[in-house]
Amino acid sequence: MRVINADSFDRTPDHCDNCALLAWSQSSGLTEVDLARFNRLITHRRPIKTGTYVTHAGSPLESLYVVHSGFLKTTSGNESGLEQITGFLMPGDLVGMCGIASGQHQCNTVAIEDSTVCGISFSQLEQLCGKHPELQRHFHTLLSTEINRDHRLMLLLGIMHAEERLALFLLEFSTRFTARGESPTLLRLPMKHQEIASYLGLSLETISRLLTRLSGDGLIAVDHKYIEIKTVEGLKRIAGNAGNAARRRIRIVSSRSEI
Repeated sequence: MRVINADSFDRTPDHCDNCALLAWSQSSGLTEVDLARFNRLITHRRPIKTGTYVTHAGSPLESLYVVHSGFLKTTSGNESGLEQITGFLMPGDLVGMCGIASGQHQCNTVAIEDSTVCGISFSQLEQLCGKHPELQRHFHTLLSTEINRDHRLMLLLGIMHAEERLALFLLEFSTRFTARGESPTLLRLPMKHQEIASYLGLSLETISRLLTRLSGDGLIAVDHKYIEIKTVEGLKRIAGNAGNAARRRIRIVSSRSEI
């Protein structure tokens, strides 16, 4: 198990283009002087090799990170050795939020390809937020956005059939790529099919079969790490079936409660 080495702090640049941490602070309305101070607290573009842990479950929360390049995954497990992938992180996503409540990370975060992250000490970030309420409000907005996305996906995945889960997975990444100014239809997804299966609670065989079916139906095209969405509306129709099923279940439960 490889864990990122704190010694790499001294070998990172003092700034980077498109740093999501700096972009976050800029959008919160800090002055130029405060932005310069904030920048000096950031460790820019720390390299993370494939398979290296950025956070480890049970370790103390020391820093928060933002993915600058590459892809990471989060995993959770139990004492019996069961482990499931709980999320995928791409450029612009925050890393380490699971440790804020208790001061200890609740999940592992691992690079699934060579990546870079920008980091800041959480204690220093807290001090800055205490001095600048606008920074704290913006941080809370980011936290809420991440939590709402996770809750929305977990709610839908709980009532979806396999094909609906995969369709929603692709649509969610389409939305995330769009928010970062990238193509909403040409998705670079470096995770393995087994990792997608773990995240969606499906078997590898099911994922392979569904990708083949969606490709055969002309909805997507698969080329190694790339999946091209041929028709967004087609995937939305598939994912929409879960919403209809949920509404039917709600009506059934409501009618039973009235009996």
